[in-house]
Amino acid sequence: MSSAPLRSPGPRPHKMKKDESFLGKLGGTLARKKKAKEVSDLQEEGKNAINSPMSPALADVHPGDTLLEENEERTMIDPTSKEDPKFKELVKVLIDWINDVLVEERIIVKQLEEDLYDGQVLQKLLEKLADRKLNVAEVTQSEIGQKQKLQTVLEAVRDVLRPHGRALQWNVDSIHGKNLVAILHLLVSLAVHFRAPIRLPENVSVQVVVVRKREGLLHSSHITEELTTTTEMIMGRFERDAFDTLFDHAPDKLSVVKKSLITFVNKHLNKLNLEVTELETQFADGVYLVLLMGLLEDYFVPLHNFYLTPDSFDQKVHNVAFAFELMLDGGLKKPKARPEDVVNLDLKSTLRVLYNLFTKYKHLE
Repeated sequence: MSSAPLRSPGPRPHKMKKDESFLGKLGGTLARKKKAKEVSDLQEEGKNAINSPMSPALADVHPGDTLLEENEERTMIDPTSKEDPKFKELVKVLIDWINDVLVEERIIVKQLEEDLYDGQVLQKLLEKLADRKLNVAEVTQSEIGQKQKLQTVLEAVRDVLRPHGRALQWNVDSIHGKNLVAILHLLVSLAVHFRAPIRLPENVSVQVVVVRKREGLLHSSHITEELTTTTEMIMGRFERDAFDTLFDHAPDKLSVVKKSLITFVNKHLNKLNLEVTELETQFADGVYLVLLMGLLEDYFVPLHNFYLTPDSFDQKVHNVAFAFELMLDGGLKKPKARPEDVVNLDLKSTLRVLYNLFTKYKHLE
């Protein structure tokens, strides 16, 4: 998992002198073979420690993950966790999001550990999200220069996130050491803070193997690392409501609620010869929400204010956000849901929005 960062190539060795003795050459060869054997033995020792009876087999241990100094600690994700569909989805969603944000920079991220460890992509990402310029060198190849740049970027991240005493789950060494868990924690925090127009998979956890060297021997242990929870917890909305209870404890009554809301919206949308049969999909582009607000408040919504046939995610988010503005103008409280949640077909969010309308306008003819 973790590997040593690339270093700038050192000076080329001088050409071998003509009078260099045969014994000198032989001695160098033997020394190299001895060093290679030491590395091989230590790597094997690391694999044996990790593959102990208390630990699942790890077939893809990188040599850099087992060459530890005394009392040094290294972590890596258990390979079985990497194959979890929800983990793969989280990684893909975050990569796609970064590439969308940085499309104008012509930056394409393919692998999080390899592309983010030196701070270059993180710098561009934060500058784009926070709309601020960081005073750092654009490109640096040395390890010291990379870590200095990364330090500046991560300090700017802390300033933006304002954790208020909450311990951050990453640092310069973990990010530069290509620790994927730390990188994912960082990206999830940025996505949540900047309300990224993406839907993070819920309840993603990974098994992490912790390897520590004590008295010349490697010892391994396992911990569970939680990367995401539920959408409500991720977005900081901790107050539960009737829909949380409905989904968790009375799913059999969900169809009754949906039927009542469908009847309510169709009572008004039928005036425009429109009809809803699927709540989670037909309100996702925001068009029906905008038209419904015009009908409920008895006014015509100018067509130039929204996209009648949206063909992109951003246009759909614009429509739903515009509908939310109309709701505020009508005296309703700000919806608990985000426009992105509705566009992403989150049924609970859509039901919350429609139920607020139902509560206020259910007596309208």
